[in-house]
Amino acid sequence: MQPGQLLRMARHTVSNPRDGAAVILKLHLPMRALWLAFGLVIVLSMFLGEAVALLMGPPDQAAMPPEMMVSPITMGVIQAAFLFLVAHGMARIGQLFGGSGDFQGALALIVWLQFIFLVVQVIQLAAMLVVPPVAGLITILAMGLFFWLLVNFIATLHGFSSLGLIFVMTILTAFGFVFVLSLVLTMLGLGFGMN
Repeated sequence: MQPGQLLRMARHTVSNPRDGAAVILKLHLPMRALWLAFGLVIVLSMFLGEAVALLMGPPDQAAMPPEMMVSPITMGVIQAAFLFLVAHGMARIGQLFGGSGDFQGALALIVWLQFIFLVVQVIQLAAMLVVPPVAGLITILAMGLFFWLLVNFIATLHGFSSLGLIFVMTILTAFGFVFVLSLVLTMLGLGFGMN
């Protein structure tokens, strides 16, 4: 696909998530291509994140404790691990509830979701340069868009019809994931101090 086609497809997915997800699944991309695309969207996201950070200026040391400051590479690894777990969760949890999707399809949809949010990051970057107050609003809207697309992608992947039930299960799974992750980080001595 050409960049113009990808952008048109991204716009179509935002307006019609289930149809957009179905198109991605019908491509039947091989795992090697999916892993390459996965790595590419992570690297591009790191670059865009750094560009946004440079525009925002250096963080306030008082507001940002040293233990919360991480390198771009560390953030990239964390993001890759998070997206991998989301794709794995999409496939396995959906299957537990009778869904027909698999990990390959889930990974394809997660890569596509991340590409859409790369476009959102570019829009946010442009907003920061032209109309800075709008950038914060874009961040809030992007969070809602993420859950909306994710719920529709899960429904399409597994052939589910109830978006409300999927939304509730997604929220509960997210809370469970955060809880388990916080326990693991605490046991590893990586929890954030409360001074």
